[in-house]
Amino acid sequence: MSMGAYDEDEHERREKKAATVDAAFDDERTNYEGEIEYEAGDSAEELLDQFKQMQ
Repeated sequence: MSMGAYDEDEHERREKKAATVDAAFDDERTNYEGEIEYEAGDSAEELLDQFKQMQ
């Protein structure tokens, strides 16, 4: 058998696995409530200067 080749039984096993549908999961969406904060005050030049200092 060459590298990457597989027999017919393996092909059938993969076909059966790919054909099954798992419907046993929760179909409801999760609602997240809360807040997010971020700072966007740095300019591109300030960020580049900070990057150069880190190197």
